[in-house]
Amino acid sequence: MASRQLIILISTLLIPLAFPSIAATEYDPKKPEEVQKKIDVVVEGMIYCQSCDHYGTWSLTDAEPIPSAKVSVICKNHKDQVSFYKAFVTDLKGYFYAQLEGFKMAHSILDHPLHGCHLKLVSSPLANCSDLSNVNNGLYGAPLRSENKRLLGRNYEAVIYAAGPLAFRPSHCSNTHS
Repeated sequence: MASRQLIILISTLLIPLAFPSIAATEYDPKKPEEVQKKIDVVVEGMIYCQSCDHYGTWSLTDAEPIPSAKVSVICKNHKDQVSFYKAFVTDLKGYFYAQLEGFKMAHSILDHPLHGCHLKLVSSPLANCSDLSNVNNGLYGAPLRSENKRLLGRNYEAVIYAAGPLAFRPSHCSNTHS
């Protein structure tokens, strides 16, 4: 019993060291607001139209980026309740930079973006490439991954995660590509 309590105590002390972005996201009411460092969570990635040559696979060889495609970031808390949802649109090159403004963690370990958030395809503006695909789990929820990327400013920091790349697929491919 004592060894179990010791393990819990040690893990409680070490986890904030292993995940510094977790500890840094908490608001410190003792500091004046102008001194508070604002820390944002960001998800970035690419959305493509999968080539008919690779229909039915997860391959993105010869895929084309989709401008104005919509994706959503969905986060659930440790009680499996949706705590954050927002849709984002890709730029002209199929890239999205999803700043999760308003994202909050009730529990700093269990509600961490790597555990609680995922990315899903929403819609494509291309009539010839608007079917959902499950490339990198875009249909059911692509997990986020840490790439140890940060943007730093004087009173600002963004912790950037990646997801995908995801892809829509053409609804009609010729028989030679089925």
